[in-house]
Amino acid sequence: MLGLKNFFLALGLSLASSMVLVAPAPVQAEYGDIVLNNFAEEAEVRPVVFPHWFHRVRFNCSVCHADLGFKMQAGGNDITMSKIIEGEYCGACHNNEIAWAIENCDICHSGKKGIETQVMGSDLRAVKKNKANK
Repeated sequence: MLGLKNFFLALGLSLASSMVLVAPAPVQAEYGDIVLNNFAEEAEVRPVVFPHWFHRVRFNCSVCHADLGFKMQAGGNDITMSKIIEGEYCGACHNNEIAWAIENCDICHSGKKGIETQVMGSDLRAVKKNKANK
């Protein structure tokens, strides 16, 4: 029995150490996620993937779009890390009291490099491009 316990302990330690050494892979944004790349690549970090529906099922729209001042347009806000640290925008909740804090950059900055600011799956981007080309 002790041999099996040591095996699982060694396996767990091995898996944990391998996870620490491997950088997290960029995630693919899903339908309805908001990708923000206004400043990310200039700062040499990956774009932010904001899981809109994950937040929407927990909070009324007015919490973010009225109380916190988020515009209803992907990329329409001048969100910077300094503002978040000061408690604006995402930092109003992501302060380690209401929700996890911002120490782990890869949780938010998880998009694939080169992806533009958008609402994933939205046809509005295509409609705006078509109107601009006419």
